[in-house]
Amino acid sequence: MTAASTGPLAGIKILDLSTVVLGPYATQLLGDMGADVIKVENGAGDIMRHAGPSPAPGMGAIYMGLNRNKRSILLDLKTKDGIEAIKRLVAQSDVFFTNVRMDGLIRLGLGYDEMKKIREDIIYVHCAGYGAAGPYAGKPAYDDLIQAGSGVAELLAIREGGPPRYMPALMADKVSGLHAAYATLAGLFSRQKTGRGQFIEAPMFESFTAFNLVENLFGHTFIPPLAQVAYTRSSSPNRKPYQTKDGYIGILPYSDAQWALFFKLGGRPEIMKTDERFITYKARTANINALYELVAEVALTKTSAEWLHLLEEADIPSMNCNSILDAVNDPHLRGTGFIHERQHPAVGPYVAMEHPVNFTGTPADIRIEPPTLGQHTAEVLRELGFSGEDADRMAREASQKNPNESGGRKIG
Repeated sequence: MTAASTGPLAGIKILDLSTVVLGPYATQLLGDMGADVIKVENGAGDIMRHAGPSPAPGMGAIYMGLNRNKRSILLDLKTKDGIEAIKRLVAQSDVFFTNVRMDGLIRLGLGYDEMKKIREDIIYVHCAGYGAAGPYAGKPAYDDLIQAGSGVAELLAIREGGPPRYMPALMADKVSGLHAAYATLAGLFSRQKTGRGQFIEAPMFESFTAFNLVENLFGHTFIPPLAQVAYTRSSSPNRKPYQTKDGYIGILPYSDAQWALFFKLGGRPEIMKTDERFITYKARTANINALYELVAEVALTKTSAEWLHLLEEADIPSMNCNSILDAVNDPHLRGTGFIHERQHPAVGPYVAMEHPVNFTGTPADIRIEPPTLGQHTAEVLRELGFSGEDADRMAREASQKNPNESGGRKIG
């Protein structure tokens, strides 16, 4: 058994029947905060084990970023043994967490009504693609599809012209995972007050659309509309890192005084004194694209280092424009220990991130490296009351049914 956690969810057990990105991202956050997360896999395991480069079978790069602080148990849910193990897990778990389509769960006898019979106060969190009350219920959902349906793909077309495009990140999966994680916490908090469990549906389409429309419904918030869709500042074609003499930086004056001081530092003080388009906040908002175009002209007059020094002294918000690898080595992120190197028993050294939120009284921690496929099967089965002989047999039989077609690692 792993060391006890210091996190705020210490003592909470989560049965995790989730795969790919959305669910594993959510349960990793909960595991960081102290929950004992039992990741149930079958066959070759979570498909993300086999996505991207890997120095060891079944330990792909994206899997490594989503599955620390979990114990992997390999079960065949089409067998009597597998279902018996799941039922025993439910009896001991506080949360049943899944992003498996509901029809499949019901066919396996793992719907909420059946699980509630085993543990009445179970918090059952279902990460659906679409809300069950709507016409899309039950349809498959992936990050690309949700970016398309939520209107996010249109934002690049609004800003730059041309066809809609996807953001080059799994935004919908991760944002929806955050919604699922806080929903789980809310369910646990409600149970603490009432003693009752509940079914929680965390639909991906609704979660990501809500995330997008906060600012981008914009003028169409009102009936009739008062302006276009898409927040003018964030969708401006000139909202981007600004080119300097030798690189790129982020510059964001915000108050009237900051804007005036920025243009003074850039040798263009008249802009904020005489140009009616920019003197007030309301005027700047209405003419933001033209304002950002002037920022781009001024930014070219100095080097990145010169600008960053001047802007920091003037208390004007600014930031170096890091590449991804620059961010990995950023002095702040390294200085706090947030980004660091770890040693994995199967993978070797790798780059990791701490949990991003700091709890002064109940700090999150990393207790378990991302597990190999079925690493904890026998251990967990023994905790569920199976004899050592049965636990070893079930672990061995489950691993032998692993087709290994995607590089999954056989155990036993």
